[in-house]
Amino acid sequence: MREHSRPLAVFDLDGTLADTAHRAHFLESRPRDWSAFFAAAPDDPPLAEGVALARESAGECEVLYLTGRPERCRRDTVDWLAAQGLPDGRLLMRRNDDRRPARRTKLEALERLRRTRDIRVFVDDDELVCDAARRAGIRVVRAGWAVTPAALRDAQGRTGRT
Repeated sequence: MREHSRPLAVFDLDGTLADTAHRAHFLESRPRDWSAFFAAAPDDPPLAEGVALARESAGECEVLYLTGRPERCRRDTVDWLAAQGLPDGRLLMRRNDDRRPARRTKLEALERLRRTRDIRVFVDDDELVCDAARRAGIRVVRAGWAVTPAALRDAQGRTGRT
């Protein structure tokens, strides 16, 4: 039996709802400048397709945001979501010291959620995360509406910090 009657629609942020292209250059240097990358997040333009899907999903589902951003970015992230007029929803973030790949951290979070809730859809841009969720039996919509800069794609695949 499920705790709530409304199913969840789970949305990633970076590359799904937020366009990160303007800050990807912080990941091109060695070492990568993760602090600057995340500090620039409040200036992300919204991705219209993702925002529209989140708003549409809120009609039938409870919206939940699942991001690889570290917990230290919570205030900026909450403010950004509100400024875009996105549906209210819980925000699950990575612990500040968690450097595991997003395909592991996000799948763990999705599995925890499924213990008490039905997940109607999970929307993410990261192919590795999407593949892991599909293998776990979760319905996935891959957010292919943004161009993922090579530096960010590499960071997602190797270090998984977004």
